[in-house]
Amino acid sequence: MSDITLYELPGCPYCAKVHSKLDELELEYDVIEVPRSHGDRTEVEKVSGQTGVPVITDEAQGVEGMNESDDIVEYLEETYA
Repeated sequence: MSDITLYELPGCPYCAKVHSKLDELELEYDVIEVPRSHGDRTEVEKVSGQTGVPVITDEAQGVEGMNESDDIVEYLEETYA
């Protein structure tokens, strides 16, 4: 199990942006696919307080439930580039 977990919805362009950055930085990460229905996204809501994706957690850095793809990409670049 990796320190970084990405909560995503397949086909989501914002999620793909985060995927690309994680792959570019050659980081290991786990992926959790969330249900299409926002009402069923209880797992991502527990970690982030909302049901939108993408969301990442990074246990090594104490990050729990970071959302917004641009913020995530910036965080990954500043932390791991």
